[in-house]
Amino acid sequence: MITYGKLYLIPTVLSENTANKVLSPQIREVIANTEHFFVEELRTARRFISSLKIGKPIEHLKFYELNKDTSRDTFQKDFENLPKGVDVGILSEAGCPGVADPGAMAVAYAHKINMEVVPLVGPSSILLALMGSGFNGQSFCFHGYLPIDKAEKIKMIKSLEKESKARNQTQIFMETPYRNMKMLEEILPVLNADTNFCIASGLTSESQYIKTKKVKEWPRFLPDIHKKPTIFLIQA
Repeated sequence: MITYGKLYLIPTVLSENTANKVLSPQIREVIANTEHFFVEELRTARRFISSLKIGKPIEHLKFYELNKDTSRDTFQKDFENLPKGVDVGILSEAGCPGVADPGAMAVAYAHKINMEVVPLVGPSSILLALMGSGFNGQSFCFHGYLPIDKAEKIKMIKSLEKESKARNQTQIFMETPYRNMKMLEEILPVLNADTNFCIASGLTSESQYIKTKKVKEWPRFLPDIHKKPTIFLIQA
C-alpha cells in the first residue's frame, strides 16, 4: 500500500511586497518543510519563495509546472515520479490555488488517490472584491474571463445582468489587465443605468481601489486600471 504525504494548497501574494501583511506564519512554515512544488509559473514561484527568506536555498527545491497548458498525463507522470510519502505544495501565480486556477487538477487527483488535502489561509482577489463591493454575499457566481469578441462580450454581460436581477445574485468576472479599459468602454454603455457596478483593482496593494457605483455614474469617475489586476462585479 502506497503511503502519501499531504497536498498543501499554498496561497501567494496578490501584490508585491505584501507577504508580511497578508500571509499567515503557517505558510512560511509549510514552505520551509516542503521540497516539491507544482506551480503555475516557475519564475514567479521561485521569486515568491525567495522573498519569504525561509533560510532554504532555492536550488534545493523541486518545481514542476502546472498551468493551463499542462496535460493531465504530464501532470500525473510528474506526480507519480515524486518520492513516496513526500508532502507536496501547490502554488498559484497569484492568490489561492485551485480557485480560478489550474491547481484544481492536482486537488482532484489527490482526492482520487486518497491523499490528504490541506488548504491554507491566504488572499483571494475574488472574495476580497466581493467583501468590498457591498453586494450579495449569500448568492454569487464567478465567471472568469468574458469573451474577447465584442459582440459575444456584450451578449454575455447582458446575460449576467439579467441573471443578477432574476436571482438577486452577484455576478463576478475579470479581464486580462491590458484589456481592462477597453472592456469597460464596451460593456458600460449596454448595461442598465441603475445597475450597480463595482471595480476592485490592485487588491492588497498600496494603490488598492474598490468602488461601487451605479452604471450611469461611472463615466465621470473611471479610474486608470490599465494593466492592473482587477475584479469586476455586477448586482442589478
